[in-house]
Amino acid sequence: MKPRMFLSRRAAITRLSAAGAALAGVAAARAADADQPVPARRSTARSGNARQLIAERVNQTPVIDTHEHLVDEPERLRGAGQSGIRCDDWALLLSHYLDSDLLTAGMPRSELDRFLSAEVGPDAKWTLLAPYWPLVKHTGYAQAVRIAMRELYGVDDLSAATVGRVQAEYEKTRCAGFYERILRDRANIESCQVNCITGAPFKESVSPTLLMQDLSIVGMFAGPSLDEYGRPTGIEVKALSDWHRVIDWWFDRYAKYAVAVKSQNAYSRDIDYARVPPEQAAPVFKRVLDKEPVSSEERKLMQDHLFWYAVDQATRHGVPVKLHTGYYAGQNSMPLERLARNAASAGELCRLSRDTQFVFMHICYPFYEDLLAVAKHWSNAWVDMCWAWIINPIAAKDYVKKHLVTAPANKLLPFGGDYIPVEPVLGHAVLARRGLARALWELVSEGWLSLAEALDLVEPILRGNARRLFQIDKKTEALRQAPWVR
Repeated sequence: MKPRMFLSRRAAITRLSAAGAALAGVAAARAADADQPVPARRSTARSGNARQLIAERVNQTPVIDTHEHLVDEPERLRGAGQSGIRCDDWALLLSHYLDSDLLTAGMPRSELDRFLSAEVGPDAKWTLLAPYWPLVKHTGYAQAVRIAMRELYGVDDLSAATVGRVQAEYEKTRCAGFYERILRDRANIESCQVNCITGAPFKESVSPTLLMQDLSIVGMFAGPSLDEYGRPTGIEVKALSDWHRVIDWWFDRYAKYAVAVKSQNAYSRDIDYARVPPEQAAPVFKRVLDKEPVSSEERKLMQDHLFWYAVDQATRHGVPVKLHTGYYAGQNSMPLERLARNAASAGELCRLSRDTQFVFMHICYPFYEDLLAVAKHWSNAWVDMCWAWIINPIAAKDYVKKHLVTAPANKLLPFGGDYIPVEPVLGHAVLARRGLARALWELVSEGWLSLAEALDLVEPILRGNARRLFQIDKKTEALRQAPWVR
């Protein structure tokens, strides 16, 4: 079989349209089993090529990717040892998220470390993976990787017979310009929003309008990260008021360019941040500064105050606030009882700051019904489906259906790959488009939407909602004139 090289945007869209049409629908005969009659104006949507029309519209419409952790392409091309890049071979595609499924399935940590090591050769890595691959290959994490390998390397599945070809195609693909080719030409992604998880709180990207950036605020209040945030400002921090000036410095410098601010503090605690006045937080901050012990209650008090200081700055600058909710990455560490409180706490945040645009990420999986209630009730709440399509693609499809018959359609942000390596973003995007097309077709076939209504929803969901919320045109113009852009 001849290896598949990069396709043109038109050819890629044609291929994805055909795949989506085959996978996106449910049997039209479902309507015959309905207990209630369906209005005649909807019945024609259940016949002919309605399913294909929805799939084609979904696949042809560019999407704004609202969450990634991608390193810049030049860093990636420098190979192993860069931010989040443990190895520079085909195993890298399995290094983010799918590694967790492998460990959960029973792969020893020592074997996974060898599999992702730069010291073990690409051919030998299959021997390490082979016993566990049949156990995980069906999960959303693995399906995104398998789709990426099929589309980029022309390989349908990993095996002893195919890993050599996968490695050869990996090397051909990974060359200058491959981010643009994978994201825009192959995945039909208009732009990505990147939360840099290593290095500076705001990444001055060399591809600023492709990899648009969030400003990370987690270190402004969790810890706080005195050196990481304080040192670049040149401000000597001796008191809480000085730390306020540090936070101000980051917003004054980067709010113009940031599409949002982001915190993943929900990995450490619930998002139940109370409004705490500075006079209560100042003594605790001083003891933290002096490396004196503080109680967990005191630390929460300080964090809560600083969280709202940063959020209020974001609100004044007109920048949305992205917050992690729900499921944890990794394995063997998730306190599910605490996650169950995230949605209720999200609603309280909306009440405490009506002017702040809150984006609650990952549909709060598995508690997405609760988060849907927040999106329906609060005008300043949005739900971001980033990561959800590979955590549980069926639940994500069901969330789209429930959202569209429950909450305003403009409150839905449908896709973010949430990856460090770029290649699986393509696979994740295919899964998301497949799920969105299926959700819309099911709503039509069940009589909740007409075909015309379903088609009209595609562009706003895939790109229009994000363009408005994150002011994409305004940020793009600012980034083109950013001082670090040569």
